[in-house]
Amino acid sequence: MSYEQITYEVDDPVAVITLNRPEQLNAWTQTMANEVRDALGRAERDPNVVGIVLTGAGKGFCAGADMKNLAAASGADGGASQGAPDVVARVEEAPMPGDPSFGDDLRGTYSYFMSVPKPIVAAINGAVAGMGVPIVLGCDLRFMNRDAVMTTSFAQRGLVAEFGLSWLLTRLVGPSHALDLLYTARKVKGDEAERIGLVNRALPVEEVLPAAIDYVRDLAMTSSPASMAAMKRQVYRSLNQSFGEAQEEALQLMRESFKRPDFKEGVQSFLERRPPNFPRYARS
Repeated sequence: MSYEQITYEVDDPVAVITLNRPEQLNAWTQTMANEVRDALGRAERDPNVVGIVLTGAGKGFCAGADMKNLAAASGADGGASQGAPDVVARVEEAPMPGDPSFGDDLRGTYSYFMSVPKPIVAAINGAVAGMGVPIVLGCDLRFMNRDAVMTTSFAQRGLVAEFGLSWLLTRLVGPSHALDLLYTARKVKGDEAERIGLVNRALPVEEVLPAAIDYVRDLAMTSSPASMAAMKRQVYRSLNQSFGEAQEEALQLMRESFKRPDFKEGVQSFLERRPPNFPRYARS
């Protein structure tokens, strides 16, 4: 299908989803939310896709919720306050991507990114603010333009840490850094974001998207897609489990992994001193 506010391209083994409202710094709308959700579902079902890259067109990654929608919601446009903007509502227009076995906690309005059983890498080409922040933190990895800025911005708008940001941010950088970034909404550049663990890599702008794509390509050549899906489930579910529960789940998944063809191929390729040729993974 064609999209209005994103682009979707697959170049085996990578799907690239690009937020495509460059004149508005890719400000988030309900249409964009629906289209990203549909594209992630397509990538999840496509056996040609090993991993997904999410990026932005133009100079920005995502400037947060569209200010026209926020103005209408607050009454700052001169009209009556309309309450919460559309993007706060759970998106229902497209089927929910992701694996239900990841659990309800990982199946929220935007947290569903964490239940898509394929790696998702955010290629943060430019500024990201507001609700764009929990979206990039819901990705598995983040590669960021070292000169770009990230700001939570919610305190400056009289809002709160939206879409699970308090949970996500605290687990990435710890409570002290999280509260600093939320209280002040100060602008953090890529180098600092890398230093405090907010992003994985800070790179020159021209290297951000290629690095994210190359990362997925390397995974496709070396790592079992089925193993990555299982490990993604383990990592995110373990955040809400006791150590004992995580060990029990790992034991069950380990037993299952011994029965998969990936295990045989992984051992055989090692013995034969050749790259593995793992079967692709796609949910129906």
